[in-house]
Amino acid sequence: MKLFIPKEIRFTNLFINFFSSITGAKQFCFCKSANNLYKLSIVTIILLSFNLNSIGQALHNIKISNSNNDNPNEPSIMIDPTSTDNIVAGSNLSYFYTSSDGGQTWSSDSLESQYGVWGDPVIIADNNGDFYYFHLSNPEDSGHWVDRIVCQKSTNKGISWTDGVGIGYDTTNEDAAQDKAWAVVDPSNNNIYLTWSEFDMYESSDSNDHSRILFSKSTDNGNTWSYPKTISIREGDCSDSDNTVEGAVPAVGPNGEIYVAWAGPNGIVFNRSTDQGETWLENEILVNSMPGGWDYSIPGLYRANGLPITKCDLSNGPNRGTIYVNWSDQRNGENNTDIWLAKSTDNGNTWSDAIKVNDDNSNKHQFLTWMDIDQTNGNLYFVFYDRREYSDNKTDVYMASSTDGGKTFKNVKISESPFVPDDQVFFGDYNNISAYDGVVRPIWTRFENGELSIWTNISNVTSFLNKANNSKLEPKDMNLYPNPTDDISYVSFMLHKPSSVTLKIIDLSGQLIETLINNAEMKYGNHIISVDTKKLNISPGMYIYTLSIDGKLKTSRKIIVK
Repeated sequence: MKLFIPKEIRFTNLFINFFSSITGAKQFCFCKSANNLYKLSIVTIILLSFNLNSIGQALHNIKISNSNNDNPNEPSIMIDPTSTDNIVAGSNLSYFYTSSDGGQTWSSDSLESQYGVWGDPVIIADNNGDFYYFHLSNPEDSGHWVDRIVCQKSTNKGISWTDGVGIGYDTTNEDAAQDKAWAVVDPSNNNIYLTWSEFDMYESSDSNDHSRILFSKSTDNGNTWSYPKTISIREGDCSDSDNTVEGAVPAVGPNGEIYVAWAGPNGIVFNRSTDQGETWLENEILVNSMPGGWDYSIPGLYRANGLPITKCDLSNGPNRGTIYVNWSDQRNGENNTDIWLAKSTDNGNTWSDAIKVNDDNSNKHQFLTWMDIDQTNGNLYFVFYDRREYSDNKTDVYMASSTDGGKTFKNVKISESPFVPDDQVFFGDYNNISAYDGVVRPIWTRFENGELSIWTNISNVTSFLNKANNSKLEPKDMNLYPNPTDDISYVSFMLHKPSSVTLKIIDLSGQLIETLINNAEMKYGNHIISVDTKKLNISPGMYIYTLSIDGKLKTSRKIIVK
């Protein structure tokens, strides 16, 4: 980045004050001569540059749960697609959390329903910014728990919820259990698709009892639901282990296709519908044999699984329509759990070999993965527990990202410190992650001082992405000047061909301040964008400008002064 050297003493004083606030240094030599002033400005800028590199990598872990939440676990999270400041999360057994500032602060409460609330939280949002909370049931007027999936809706960003609608209640079998649900919204029509596992009797060892994958949909914003349809061809047992069919997470394709993969006795298998769930393939397609099965052990953990997550790229990027399945397994040994990805570019007819997501060679454990796709650009994000740095049960949380459709991955540790789980404490069966328009919010369970808690990370991910893409954009492709500035400044960049351009200003925590250009088609040549920081009412401080050219990202830092 080309540096602008201020000539006025007031800028030098601002540099000194700003640098002092960051470094904690209390004394400086104030040089009166113009030459020495110039040198001091350069030195200050250089020191700032070094220091800001570390600031950009700072971790911002935020505790979501509070002391009123009794050992929460198994969290789910969703960013509002109409406003990324609004985020809703949930955790076992009945908690919900809301944030209106991008995840910096949270409030929490407990969900209630006539059907009871019994865990397995799933949070999704539709095109209107309405949220849906799916969970298992525990009705007071019935002697049988988890007899249906419950859907509760919020039209005010998670502040309050409807009493709920029951889905999948089996009137022919009072022992049937409805379990492990997940849902997705079709952005083209706001249809909601739901898949889950049904047990004839949960944990039954009777060979006559089976498990299957069910499907239901709502075409009226969650008010009513279709009668459940069995979409699995091969049934499983009811032991809640490798030979049970579980992990059905639905995804939507660019033309309204519904894609679902799950794990069971045949490994990970796939099915699809091209008519909004009315009909499905007559034969399941193998995604991966999943050596070792989905039910495995992790030292120090109450239980663990590698159940798959299915996602499809709906962006206008180069990988639009690609289907991804993410899971973990122990194909490399019981002491070496890894995170995997398979993808299909032909509607699920054929699948790639397993692609390793975690980039270590430590032969350690990576487990409890989840993934999401930022549908504004097609970037893939993963969150998982990781023990690559330890020989005991200390556990970190990592995030991985791919900006090239799963060809390469960048891994970053996002937890500020490790924790040690307790094998007598139930940790839940999954974590979660949500990504939209450059905002990424992972969520995970942590165990410390004898208590479970729920956390997220609100760090800026643009520098993380820039590392993966820094070979694709040259420094000359974006220049900020003057820098620092107290009013009008300019962003210049060169396009080597007609391109789709997005230009944003974000703060150091990753919060969007202003979108200057939003996915605009711009012509070949040099472009100069004027930015009036006073008119935009941007407070003094350090900011990051992000320039996306046809999905390739470049970032630069800018100082705004009074």
